[in-house]
Amino acid sequence: MRLLTTSFLFFGYLFLAMTVGAFLWRAGLGAGSGVAATLGALGLLGAVHLFLASRGQTAALRREIAQVREAHRLLADAMESTQGALTELASAIENGALSRTETLTGEVRMLETLIQQMSASIDERLSSAPRATVSPHEARRIDQSNALLKTIHDALSENRVDLYLQPVVSLPQRRTVFYESFTRLRDSTDRVMMPAEYLSVAEGEGLVPAIDNLLLFRCAQIVRRLARQDRKVGVFCNVALSSLGDETFFPQFLDFLSENRDLNQALIFELGQATFDARGAVEARNMAKLADLGFRFSIDKVQTLDLDFADLQRSDVKFIKVAAELLIEQLLDLDGGARLASMPDIQAADFAALTRRYGVEVIAEKCESERQIVDILELDVGMGQGHLFGEPRAIKEQVLAETDPPADFLRSTLRSAEQRRRFG
Repeated sequence: MRLLTTSFLFFGYLFLAMTVGAFLWRAGLGAGSGVAATLGALGLLGAVHLFLASRGQTAALRREIAQVREAHRLLADAMESTQGALTELASAIENGALSRTETLTGEVRMLETLIQQMSASIDERLSSAPRATVSPHEARRIDQSNALLKTIHDALSENRVDLYLQPVVSLPQRRTVFYESFTRLRDSTDRVMMPAEYLSVAEGEGLVPAIDNLLLFRCAQIVRRLARQDRKVGVFCNVALSSLGDETFFPQFLDFLSENRDLNQALIFELGQATFDARGAVEARNMAKLADLGFRFSIDKVQTLDLDFADLQRSDVKFIKVAAELLIEQLLDLDGGARLASMPDIQAADFAALTRRYGVEVIAEKCESERQIVDILELDVGMGQGHLFGEPRAIKEQVLAETDPPADFLRSTLRSAEQRRRFG
C-alpha cells in the first residue's frame, strides 16, 4: 500500500515538472537552462517530500510495533496473574468446602445426640401405660398428657420447630444490636403451639433441655448466616442448666463450640436468675470452659436488683435483662433515690454505671410504652427489648430450610434410637 502511494506521488511530481516546463517553453521564458533548472527544482522538491514522508511512515511504524510489543507484554503479565489468582481461588474453594463439610459433620453429630436423648425420654413415656389403680379422671389426664407428648414428639421428629427472633435495640437510637431467640412448635395442622400449651408436659418429661439444645443448634446456624451477610449482631440463646451438667451431652457440645470459636462474639448463652443461682460446681465449671472459648453469658428473668455483681463478673456474665417495670419500681422514687437494701447509698442514676464497673450491661426488657423509655433513659440504661421495639418474628421458611437438616434424617435417627433402646 505504501509502495503504491509512493509511486503515485513520484509520477505526480514528474507530471507537475513536465507541465511547468511546457508552460515556460510556450511562454518563451525558457531557454534550455531555465527549463532545466525549473525541472530540477521540482524534482528535488519531490524527492525531499518523498524522503520525509517515508521517514515519517517508518517512525510511525516503529511506534506501532513498540505499542504492540508493550500490549503483548501486559497481556502476558495479566494472563500469568490471572492464572495465579485462579489457582488460589481453586485452593480456597477446596479448603472452604472441606471446612464446611467438617462443620456440618460436627453439627449433624450434635443433632443426632439431641434427637437420641429426646427419643429415649419420649419413647419411655409413651410406652408406659396407666396403672389399673388410677381413677378414670386421672386416666383421662394421663391420656391427654400422652397425646400432647406425642404431638411434641412428632413436631420434633418432623422438624416442625420454628425459630423466632426479637430485636434488642440501643437507646436512645433504637438501632438493633442483638436478637433474642425463641422456639415455637407446630402440630400436624401447622398450627403454632405457644410454650404455655406444652411447657408443663415438656418440663415434666425432661424435654425442655432437649428443646433448648435444639434451639442452640438452630441459633448457631442463624448466626453463621448473619455473619455471611456481614450483619454484626449477636443472638441470645437460652441454655438449660441440665445441659450444662450433662456428662454425655456437654463434652460433645464443648467440642462443637471449640471447632466454631468464630461464633463466640455472636452467640450469647442466657439463663434465668433462678437457674443461675441454682447452679452447682459442675455447671459453674462448664460455664467457665465456655467462657475460656470466648463465649459470654446473660441473666434474664431477674427478680431483684440486689445482685452479687462480683459473682456475675467471676462467672463471665456480661448482660442482665430486667423488666422495665421492675427497674422503674425498684430504682425510681419521688426523691430520686434507690430502694436497694444492700446498696442504700446508690442513687438510681448510678445503678447502670455500677453494673458497668463489673463489666455487666443492663438491658431493659418487656418495654411496652414510651413513658417507660423516658424513665429508663433517666437511669442511663443503654439497651431495651420489648413489643415497643418489635415483636418476635419467625425466620422465613426458606432461611430455615437452609439451616435445617433433612426431615428424613431426623426420622431415621429417631427410629434408630428407638430400636436401640428396645432391642439393645
